[in-house]
Amino acid sequence: MSRRRIRARFTIAALATFAIVVVFTFRLVDIQVVQAAQLNQQSYDSRSIEVTTYGTRGEVVDENGTVLASSVDRYNITVAPKVILGTHGVDSTLMKNLDDIAAKTGQNVQDLVAAVTKDPGSNFAYLAKGVDTSVFRAVRDLRIAGVAFEYAPARVYPQGATAGNLVGFMGTDGPLAGVEQMENTCLAGTNGTESYERSQDGVQLPGSTVTQKAAQNGGTVKLTIDADLQWFVQQALGEQVQAVQGSWGTAMVVRVKDGHIMAAADYPSVDPNDVNGAPRDASGNLILGSRAFTNSYEPGSVFKPMAMAALIDQGKATPTTQTIAPGWFTTPGGERFTDAWAHDDIRYTLAGVLVNSSNTGVSSLVERVSDQTRYQYMQKFGIGTTTAVHFPGEDKGILRPASQWDDLSRYEIGFGQGVTATSAQVAGIYQTFGNGGVRMPLTLVEGCEHPDGIVTDVPSTQGTRVVAQKTANEMVNILEETVTQGSLKSTVHIPGYRVAAKTGTAQVALPNGQGYGPDHIVSVAGVAPADDPQYAVVVTIGMPHTITTSAAAAPAFSKVMSQTLTTFRVQPSTKPAPYIPLTW
Repeated sequence: MSRRRIRARFTIAALATFAIVVVFTFRLVDIQVVQAAQLNQQSYDSRSIEVTTYGTRGEVVDENGTVLASSVDRYNITVAPKVILGTHGVDSTLMKNLDDIAAKTGQNVQDLVAAVTKDPGSNFAYLAKGVDTSVFRAVRDLRIAGVAFEYAPARVYPQGATAGNLVGFMGTDGPLAGVEQMENTCLAGTNGTESYERSQDGVQLPGSTVTQKAAQNGGTVKLTIDADLQWFVQQALGEQVQAVQGSWGTAMVVRVKDGHIMAAADYPSVDPNDVNGAPRDASGNLILGSRAFTNSYEPGSVFKPMAMAALIDQGKATPTTQTIAPGWFTTPGGERFTDAWAHDDIRYTLAGVLVNSSNTGVSSLVERVSDQTRYQYMQKFGIGTTTAVHFPGEDKGILRPASQWDDLSRYEIGFGQGVTATSAQVAGIYQTFGNGGVRMPLTLVEGCEHPDGIVTDVPSTQGTRVVAQKTANEMVNILEETVTQGSLKSTVHIPGYRVAAKTGTAQVALPNGQGYGPDHIVSVAGVAPADDPQYAVVVTIGMPHTITTSAAAAPAFSKVMSQTLTTFRVQPSTKPAPYIPLTW
């Protein structure tokens, strides 16, 4: 071969080599310089996992710090089927790993096999949900490639059904009732995010965790209720409703001086740990929340003291004002009604009208003040508006303007018909009498304490003067006569304490304005000690069958008031009860 040909081939080879080097150099620069950031990010994304970190939902506690609702650590066990199956599929190694997991979680290993093989090419599937910390640690310590964990805190209610009607519960979509719903802004934690890098086999690389956004825990909601008293009240109420074969019942204890609700019981109630086991109504719907706030009814004679207080406060009557309670009362328009018992004309004092619960007697007195004045007093007592609690689903009741009162309703409203109220609103009436005529806003939540110590949601402490103190004191004295001389003499007796109370037996209206049916709603409401009122108690029972008068509610009222005075170590009465003549 000639030297010239050799030189030509060498030159071609050199040029080709140079071209190849140039191409590779250009490519190397493109990869390491031009596309470096993009490729690094793609590489990171392929091995980086972003996970949600959970802010723990805050606790709900009673006034003494007893936990009523809290969150506990729970974990979901996940798997990357693509990783755990690898290239070998369901072999002896996989089965051993799944057997080990099943032994820790208590599951059937075949269920785990099904979860892994359902979508073999995926990078995510659940093996178990909601396992506790001990199970999480046991499975984690197996260090099985492709197995990972999610933090999934769960809500628990340590006191069970105690205050379950008030606390509410959490559903899959969030809070669904009670304080859980009402104070969700306070209780809810704020989730954060973290990312970590994983190896090719799906195992988290130590030290690779980066927090993008820190999770924030929720605040603590402090309720006014006393959990021990709440338990007792629920038991006493439930026993009495069952004893008289009632359909439902409510009982509320309110501290007179500040309107704090110390107990609010419902029967039947709900254990938020087992919501599906909650009672159901006639339509099959779950009964949730608190009927004491959400269901209004015609309260009957427990309303009479409010009508009489307006008279006294306006200077139109005194406790000994004389009147005639006719056997039948006829309105100017010709409507007629009578009392629960047949009688001729009775010469009652105002106190006698209340103690003997005479509808005709009340009607003979209420004409002394205008309808508008009576309406305004009822508004000041809180009738027709929701309470300051603003409980979820709270009913404001029905109080029509005085201009809409007809010939009959202007009288029957005085004895608690043609108007509706909740048990909470009735409790507010008696709290007002006990507090010298000042209505305090009913309070269930004392406040929300955030993790940083800041307290929000502090309720108002501003009271509203409804009647003069002299009027309120005279009403309490009259109501005490119901216990010393009236229908409660034999059923409400608390040794060492003077008690002032009123009974109520209301007919249940039929649908579509068809009058009243045979069913009743019965109540006893009052305060104690009568010489220095500290607590107001209202017990209401719906549709009792064995006893259809207010006597059905009296035993529970006596038990609840007695226990309340004992629980809070209220000093016994020191002054003798006054005597007010009931007839003339």
